[in-house]
Amino acid sequence: MSSHGSSNTGSKTSTGTASAVKTPANAGIGEDTPRAFDAQGSVGKQFTEQGTLGGAAQKIGGPLDKEGMIGKQFTTEGGIGGSVQSAMGGTKGRSN
Repeated sequence: MSSHGSSNTGSKTSTGTASAVKTPANAGIGEDTPRAFDAQGSVGKQFTEQGTLGGAAQKIGGPLDKEGMIGKQFTTEGGIGGSVQSAMGGTKGRSN
């Protein structure tokens, strides 16, 4: 302990702050995140060809394929997917 009764832990510049260390608990703080229905969001990504619903449609193929008559409507450029993307997609403002 130093002469004034506090512990000597170093200067603030050498110890940093808790928020400077990335952990799972603070991983997304201060970053823009996609909205749920965005193509990268928790719901919207299920409709992409890598997602659960879109991937199943790709396996079935035919009109449900991303290039098929029905499937192409669910892409971000399609009639249904594009409307959802523009109305409910995008990113949320920064957290904290």
